[in-house]
Amino acid sequence: MDTDAVFRALADPSRRSLLDSLFARNGQTLLELCEGLTMSRQAVSKHLGLLEAANLVTAVRRGREKLHYLNPVPIAQIADRWIGKFERARVEDLVAFKTQLESPEGDTE
Repeated sequence: MDTDAVFRALADPSRRSLLDSLFARNGQTLLELCEGLTMSRQAVSKHLGLLEAANLVTAVRRGREKLHYLNPVPIAQIADRWIGKFERARVEDLVAFKTQLESPEGDTE
């Protein structure tokens, strides 16, 4: 795994938005991924190419369509490698505490 490529791919908010879209509904075409974005189709295509190069997205041809799928494995590997250096339970407790502090007053979720 090219960790640097994964970090570079995740560094851009537009690419993270595309990953979020695929997380919400996997197997989208380029046109479906473009819906609701302010980027051109060419820009989305370029971002998808970088995500594919980082192995965060895979594409499968179905007839004339090219369907894009999220590959969460590189993100999980990074989490295991980097967060695994610390006490996972302690980090999870800190994240939960931060979430609780940032939630609106009275919100229990």
